[in-house]
Amino acid sequence: QVQLVESGGGLVQAGGSLRLSCAASGSIVRINVMGWYRRAPGKQRELVALTTSGSSTNYADSVKGRFTISRDNAKNTVILQMNSLIPDDTAVYYCNAEVYTKIDGYLQVWGQGTLVTVSS
Repeated sequence: QVQLVESGGGLVQAGGSLRLSCAASGSIVRINVMGWYRRAPGKQRELVALTTSGSSTNYADSVKGRFTISRDNAKNTVILQMNSLIPDDTAVYYCNAEVYTKIDGYLQVWGQGTLVTVSS
């Protein structure tokens, strides 16, 4: 079974920073895309940022210039560094990965979610 384990959420004041981490484990042959989504109160889930195996990145307009996504391929880990946090960033953040297994091919795997709360 392929699993994603997230950590780093918490409570922070506006203007502060948090660092989210997500590590993939299991019978993984290759990881193509790893990224972060979030679900804020009263809103639908949205893409925050993603990175490919070639280290290309994509960000939501609302976080450009404030968040940075990176990955450590050797450790199957993706990091989301969040700076200059604002209350609108408050959400449950979910790690997502497209992983390749020998039998099942590419699979979409989700983490359990970690709560980020930004106070005014």
